[in-house]
Amino acid sequence: MRPLLRAASIGLSLAACAGEQFDRTALDPALGSITGDGILTHIQRLASDGFEGRAPGTAGEDSTVAYLTGQFKALGLGPGSPDGSYVQNVELIGYTGTATAAVRFGSQNIPMRPLQDFVAVSRHEDPEVNVADTEMIFVGYGVVAPEYDWDDYKGVDVRGKTVLILVGDPPVRDRADTTQLDTAMFRGKAMTYYGRWTYKYEKASEMGAAAAIIIHQTGPAGYPWEVVSGSWGGENFDIPSPDGARRVRVEGWITETRARELMLASGRAFDGVVRHAANREFMPLPILNGLASWKVRNTVRRVQSRNVIAKLEGSHPALRDEYVVYSAHWDHFGRNPSLEGDQILNGALDNASGTAQMLEIARAFTQLEEPPARSVLFLAVTAEEFGLLGAKFYATHPLYPLDRTLANINIDGVNQWGRTSDIVVIGLGNSTLDDVLDTVATTAGRTLAPDPESEKGFFYRSDHFEFAKEGVPALYADAGVNYLDKPAGYGLARRDEYTANDYHKPSDEIKPDWDLAGAAEDGRVLFEVGYRVAQSRTWPEWKPGTEFKAKREAMLRKAP
Repeated sequence: MRPLLRAASIGLSLAACAGEQFDRTALDPALGSITGDGILTHIQRLASDGFEGRAPGTAGEDSTVAYLTGQFKALGLGPGSPDGSYVQNVELIGYTGTATAAVRFGSQNIPMRPLQDFVAVSRHEDPEVNVADTEMIFVGYGVVAPEYDWDDYKGVDVRGKTVLILVGDPPVRDRADTTQLDTAMFRGKAMTYYGRWTYKYEKASEMGAAAAIIIHQTGPAGYPWEVVSGSWGGENFDIPSPDGARRVRVEGWITETRARELMLASGRAFDGVVRHAANREFMPLPILNGLASWKVRNTVRRVQSRNVIAKLEGSHPALRDEYVVYSAHWDHFGRNPSLEGDQILNGALDNASGTAQMLEIARAFTQLEEPPARSVLFLAVTAEEFGLLGAKFYATHPLYPLDRTLANINIDGVNQWGRTSDIVVIGLGNSTLDDVLDTVATTAGRTLAPDPESEKGFFYRSDHFEFAKEGVPALYADAGVNYLDKPAGYGLARRDEYTANDYHKPSDEIKPDWDLAGAAEDGRVLFEVGYRVAQSRTWPEWKPGTEFKAKREAMLRKAP
């Protein structure tokens, strides 16, 4: 590979990612600078009411950008943008919609209350989008996956119609043991990108549907209906694109309760059609005698949002133009005036905590006697909550060449309940970055663990995915679940509690029982992973069989 040959030709004697020896005592001042109190101090500021929930395009964004820029400057880190600033401008379109819907079967109307029964948005800039009296077609999971010989559309013409889609991947049962999922089909329990709602809207748009409505089910979605209504009920964002007109006119969700009523009114049993959709032989089902209308009145504005980026210049003259990127999203959902009581979605865990941990890692790098050979970037991105938009913008408009970017290390939420013996890796086994992490974790007496909730598709739900799509090896480590001095099952129970009670809600605030000792330990591990990569002779690589490997290798072959 070009990077390996280049490094070898320079004759470096650098520490390698995994297995090579180096003096770790030189890292002690840096490692010691990452503390739970330091992380908490940043969270307290970023998740305070004064930051108003850190929504893009608001005063909360201005406060957040100013705070992050000030922290980077105070650490002595240089501007990350080649223009000499600490920001990368990200142009967004904000859509605030008021939606109405009507579903009828002759004289029978299915109740459709906004936010309670459905949500709908339109990412078109028209002041009013009206999709009236459309036929409805149930297209199962809305998946077309040639590698699995799977096609939920089967050539059926859905142009100008409303398609109803199940969330998640088709749960194909193993014929040898029907209590288990077939791991050869859509990776079994683990969600593929076909299971993400973003894919389903993309495919429905490609097929020419007028409206694409996903049927919400808490289990396959990974979160309750209140997360959908809270996330989609306010302003939504997108990146301006000449292809915007190709998107489906209306994108939305419907509750399972209303979907059951709708199916029953058309003479179908909901559970039966769901079971049928889990088979390769599934054919799209017209919702007989039913018509759906969707209307969205849009207030549209252009928003100049910002990624915030700082740079630690590498110490080796031949390698300082190669990069390791830490990322964390700074944004959350701002203020929701439709809520009673507390209207601010502070996003303390999601993701003031990840941004805070990245700031502490940045501090650690400034405590080194000498910076690592390669440069290190600290990238706080906007609009993750609205479709990974800030990361997508950076990955498609990089400030530094991606063919010289060795790795992305992403942080989205930290461990707030104490120390763990394990570190969860989202997408464990995808790249050799896992090997680096394993070396560091083993030294610390810890182990790596796969995602215990792989069915929720976290690999496709955070900013590292945008780097991965462009070929850059990416690491997304999550909090462990095996807590020291806690009973078995404690970690998963707390995760479930957070998802049910706090995720994307005003209650995502700092709690009295938070213990950030584990977050500090995880931060030290991630610091050392980045340091080793920045010092290594070898570049991280995607492992065989991953969908990003070919793109990375093609990129590096073309690189000068």
